[in-house]
Amino acid sequence: MDDIINLENEGDLLAQIEEVEALSSIYGDEWCVIDEASRIFCIKISNDLEGSKLTACLQIILPPDYPSAAPPIYQINAAWLRGLERTKLANSLEDLYVEHVGESILYLWVEKIREFLVEKSQSSETVDQPENVNMTTEEEEDDDDEDMPDFRSLKLNTENAHLFMDPAKDEEAPPIKHGNTFTDRRSTFQPHLAPVVTPKQVKMVLEKLYENKKLASATHNIYAYRIYCEDKNSFLQDCEDDGETAAGGRLLHLLQILDVRNVMVVVSRWYGGILLGPDRFKHINNCARNILVEEGYTASTDEATKSGAKIKRPKSKKMK
Repeated sequence: MDDIINLENEGDLLAQIEEVEALSSIYGDEWCVIDEASRIFCIKISNDLEGSKLTACLQIILPPDYPSAAPPIYQINAAWLRGLERTKLANSLEDLYVEHVGESILYLWVEKIREFLVEKSQSSETVDQPENVNMTTEEEEDDDDEDMPDFRSLKLNTENAHLFMDPAKDEEAPPIKHGNTFTDRRSTFQPHLAPVVTPKQVKMVLEKLYENKKLASATHNIYAYRIYCEDKNSFLQDCEDDGETAAGGRLLHLLQILDVRNVMVVVSRWYGGILLGPDRFKHINNCARNILVEEGYTASTDEATKSGAKIKRPKSKKMK
């Protein structure tokens, strides 16, 4: 059996090498190798239109069993990509993967994103540049990122890729709790929390939140989740900045420190026009910690500030 697994892994590695060589040849300088050993890459994608140029950066991690049994792990970085548009694009990439399970998928993903950029540029809602969206540019002024967790430490467990397929029509979204709002210099923050045990439910929670016009209009909806897989004694976990660079990673790092599990936290931010600098990260994490405490996922506010804090899981938090 081990020999079979090794042969499969060798086959996947060969397929990855051939795919990366092809992509490098096709896209030239747009294709970038971040870490060859860890199979981390990125590509800059643009709509190639003059006068209305949009770009996005696709970051990719290729797991050992891609393409035979797992999808690439990815993150799309684009200041203008938020809310329902981000969800729509993510869904289209997942649909492509499901249609081509076991095949090399990166070229199709890149061209799908490029097609999305072209469609957005040609639509009546096209935004010329990110500054015309109510986005913040505070990340350009920050010098406090040395405590950011390594991107590679936030890897999603792709052995459970099948869990990302669309939920059954009769499956209800998990209950969502909404925390108190907090305002600083006209920027308003609000946390939301939901118990989740599969990535399907994560998707359902996001869709449910975006049905609320006020939440959909937030400048950023940053989220992170952790799901404990008892059979494997491991975690499914992921995060999203939604344009607030590095905020998602910090939020997931907080969930890891608190050792919470089977929970998703979303923090909405409405930007008020005044830069907050690193204070925005403090507010995002404080909002998340407060709602975790209020909903019984941590023992107390004091313990939540300690790196060794442990989860308290009351019976009411168990999914039926």
